[in-house]
Amino acid sequence: LQKAKPHEVYNLAAQSHVWTSFDQPGLTWDVTGKGCLNILEVIRDMPKRPKFYQASSSEMFGDTCDVDVDYGQYQDENTVFNPQSPYAIAKLAAHHATGLYRRSYDLFTCSGILFNHESERRGDRFVTRKITKYVADLYHAEGDIPKLRLGNIYAERDWGHAEDYVYAMWLMLQQDNPDDYVVATGETHTVEEFVIEAFKCINIYDYQNYITIDENLFRPSEVPYLRGLPNKAKSILNWRPSTSFSGLVERMVNHDIQSRSKSGGCAGISQESLH
Repeated sequence: LQKAKPHEVYNLAAQSHVWTSFDQPGLTWDVTGKGCLNILEVIRDMPKRPKFYQASSSEMFGDTCDVDVDYGQYQDENTVFNPQSPYAIAKLAAHHATGLYRRSYDLFTCSGILFNHESERRGDRFVTRKITKYVADLYHAEGDIPKLRLGNIYAERDWGHAEDYVYAMWLMLQQDNPDDYVVATGETHTVEEFVIEAFKCINIYDYQNYITIDENLFRPSEVPYLRGLPNKAKSILNWRPSTSFSGLVERMVNHDIQSRSKSGGCAGISQESLH
């Protein structure tokens, strides 16, 4: 940082897999929590301090939410945090450190409380990519393949596309004043709905013959429901998500099918969506 002298720093570094954090809590703390503190300390001592963005997480809310008569259950910037994993605890520590350094040292630091953001580049261990790659394998399969093993398919998540969320990150550092923002679509869908949408891409409308529930894949402490209320980001940043839930799933399935086929194309997916 001292050599490059950047104008902006985006801290996306983390041990970012929730399940892995239960197996490696120490590593998760060192990278995800203390790593953020290390960067803040370096920035504090720089002659020209760059603006700093911290990638916070909706997992910090854990099992808490607020309720509105018209909107239903949601989480926003005022919802109480109650982390349910070593990953979420480390993220929350980094989130609080970012706010502390903003107040104590007058640094331009922002935290984006990002809800689940996916893309064609999602890691294979995450359930969304696991599903879309299986659907691609099934599309190209010439015979039977093993069933897709999943955990809690009734967990609800607010899923958006990563490119929309990265734009929100950048917008935060272009403001006159630093602040924290929830970035989300405002919609929630179950893992089962993600499965249904993915299988529809290859014209399979009854997925149940292709999956099996594996209790070993359930988290030790579950986060049952996440749905962000991004009103602050919409009003101050003028930010809106541009990719729908179905469009997100379609793009991911498309990518995985094309990566296995020179000719490209996907049953049930328009050519327009391939670009």
